[in-house]
Formats: sequence, C-alpha cells, structure tokens
Amino acid sequence: MVVVPETDIARVADAHERFLGAVRDLSDEHVRRRSLLPGWTVGHVLTHVARNADSHVRRAEAAVRGEVVDQYEGGLAGREADIEAGAGRSAVEILDDVRRSARAVDDAWRALPADAWTARSRDANGRERPLFELPARRWQEVEVHVVDIDVGVTHRDWPEAFVLEWLPRTRERMWDRLPSQPIGLGFDDPRDELAWLYGRLRRDDLPQLPPWG
Repeated sequence: MVVVPETDIARVADAHERFLGAVRDLSDEHVRRRSLLPGWTVGHVLTHVARNADSHVRRAEAAVRGEVVDQYEGGLAGREADIEAGAGRSAVEILDDVRRSARAVDDAWRALPADAWTARSRDANGRERPLFELPARRWQEVEVHVVDIDVGVTHRDWPEAFVLEWLPRTRERMWDRLPSQPIGLGFDDPRDELAWLYGRLRRDDLPQLPPWG
C-alpha cells in the first residue's frame, strides 16, 4: 500500500509559515542572543532548523534513487560542525537560509513519487524508518524550536493537533525517564505537559527533564 503523508506535509507547510513570520524581523543583535537552549544562540537554533530541512531534502532525493543515506553528511559530527559554521552569520544570511531550506523541503515532498514514501531512510542516531514518517518529525522540529528562539511564541501557542499527535508519543518515548510515582503532577493545559516532557517547562513542583533536541 502506498502511504503519502499528505496531512503531515500540510502541517509542516503551515508550521513553516508561522515560523518564518515569527523570525521575519530579527536583527543581527537578536540572532546573537542566547536562545532557550543551553549553549546555543538564536543563530545556532535557526541554523539547525535550516540544516534539518536540508537533511529531509537529502533523504527524499536518496529515496528516489533507491539509496539509504545518513540524515546528515558526516553524521552527528558533521551536523554539529555545520551548525557552528553557520551560527555566526548575519541575520540576513541566516533568515535567507531558513526561508530557502523550508521552501526546498516543502517542494521536495510535493514532487516526490508516491512509491518513494515507503523507502527506508536513516536518522542521525542510526535508526532506519520509512520516509513517510519524516514529515511528522519535521513538524515537531519546527514547533519546538520556534519556542526556543524566544521571540514571543511559547508552548501555549502550539496547535491543538500538534499536542494531540505528539503528547502520547512523547510520553511513550520518555516512559523510562518519568517519575515512578506521578501522583501530584498537575497540568492546567496539555501543552504544559508536552513542554515539560520536551524539557521546555520547569516548575518547582515538577521533576526537571533534559531538553529534547
């Protein structure tokens, strides 16, 4: 059966538009500020988002050729080197890169032959998965990192569909790292729980979790 993830492709395109709108007016001073991710400036986060988009184009093109490639050329070390190399650029250069790479991945997925979506592809950690799972993962990247750049978008702005999709999946992934006695953990909004699981929400009454991504 051919599986084309049309819903997730549309969700990514929408997330791209919101992300680009949020960063549209950033200055050189702003991209050099510390982000909400320890050790990374806003420039680091934006460069990572751009290189992540490129990695999806790379995997889509490989699927058409019938090849399985690493998500990032040079693996995790190559990924880190590219982020460091790009983080110090001007705001104009970085934002042009983010826009170009977002458009490129949207276009690559729209042009992909239907049968290519079942091809295998390799994550940065070495795990192989079918290509049709990747748009949902890109969606996650964009929604989480727009919070990290600290431009006024918070986890409370996440779309309901994003929380419905990713909260149960993230609970499952984090199961072995969660408190064995969760009694007393309270959340006014499911977005708060998801932000906590991602390491993006810290409260005195919640155990601290490491940031995701």
